[in-house]
Amino acid sequence: MFDRPDSGELAILVHLDFSSEKEREDPDEFKELVASAGLRELTIVTGSRDRPDSKYFVGTGKLEEIKFEVDHLEANLVLFNHALSPSQQRDLEEVLGCRVVDRTGIILDIFAQRARTSEGNLQVELAQLEYMSTRLVRGWTHLERQKGGIGMRGPGETQLETDRRLLAKRIKTIKARLEKVSKQRSQGRRARVKAEIPTISLVGYTNAGKSTLFNCVTKADVYIADQLFATLDPTLRRLNLPDVGEAILVDTVGFIRHLPHKLVNAFRATLEETCSATLLLHVVDCHDTERLDNIVQVSNVLEEIGANEIPVLQVYNKLDLLDDRQPRVDRNEEGRPVRVWLSAVTGEGVDLLHDAIAELLGDEIVHHKITLAPQDGKLRALFYDCSAVLSEQVDEQGNTTVEIRLQRTDFNKTLRQANMLEADLSFAN
Repeated sequence: MFDRPDSGELAILVHLDFSSEKEREDPDEFKELVASAGLRELTIVTGSRDRPDSKYFVGTGKLEEIKFEVDHLEANLVLFNHALSPSQQRDLEEVLGCRVVDRTGIILDIFAQRARTSEGNLQVELAQLEYMSTRLVRGWTHLERQKGGIGMRGPGETQLETDRRLLAKRIKTIKARLEKVSKQRSQGRRARVKAEIPTISLVGYTNAGKSTLFNCVTKADVYIADQLFATLDPTLRRLNLPDVGEAILVDTVGFIRHLPHKLVNAFRATLEETCSATLLLHVVDCHDTERLDNIVQVSNVLEEIGANEIPVLQVYNKLDLLDDRQPRVDRNEEGRPVRVWLSAVTGEGVDLLHDAIAELLGDEIVHHKITLAPQDGKLRALFYDCSAVLSEQVDEQGNTTVEIRLQRTDFNKTLRQANMLEADLSFAN
């Protein structure tokens, strides 16, 4: 379709260090991205500049070095650890004689490989089409261009216009279908809010171990792998927590530094589960030397999607990779849990995570002994239905003293179902 060299799996990597912190990328993470995409790294060309070159992104000397490596190693793909403009990408391909892909293109390719559900495929396709729409110019070089004058008009520019129109139409269709998915998700969230079921969303840098923790906590069988972006489609499971009762745990797509805006927009329907959560579990790879920077990157994405006001509990995962570290809970000055150290692989510290979540969600626990008359049998049955009864004693008059422990919201809901008020109850000593 396009006059570009065929893509392949033998790749030369290009990474530049810039003086600006905003433009700086991690070369080790770049290699992980390339490996996750299933590509074979031949060599990596590195360099440093104050700012990118407007035409080739790299300088002419570095471009000659890349060209030498391409010819010498017979590579058919050059990967940049940076975002390239459409014109830079086309100019580089013309000089190097092989396909050039930037960081965004690599991430899109990984997403396309990992999408499992129809929604995930739609979101990836939307991101790809929006990315491709800026790179159509000069794509049809095998067709004659329109030119001024009699006999000089050709079908090339007409084909580009047709392409743009077809892309715009497809993008509009996908957005409409994703909007429908978003409405369906909103209905599910409203139902959970009405039923007063809290939602806990797992967030974190990609490959921090979110899906492993999700499987450990919920006994689910979500796909896990030691690679970037192993999870794309959100997975929801119910779980029971002490003093909280039923809750929903959500596993979501991992974040990465400089996450392309096209991906954030395309996956907005998925990320809405994060935005509407009651509590965020920020999973951190405690063995990663870049963990503090990764925490900042995740916080930036949460702010971008409007989820920065939701309470966060940090989960320092992969404790098994550290020496002489024991599971523990770190607390703030007010005594509230802020960080849990655990290993999702071995299960160490997961019980502490349950307790910390229950402590944060169960802000107000009702723990009383209540004396119920024989005619209060409905309220007694409702307390048993929500597993709130710890003990029970019956006196000679048939009155029942029950010891209950449950969340305030569940307590109030139970009283409403029994058509009673808290003032109607007889509390025992």
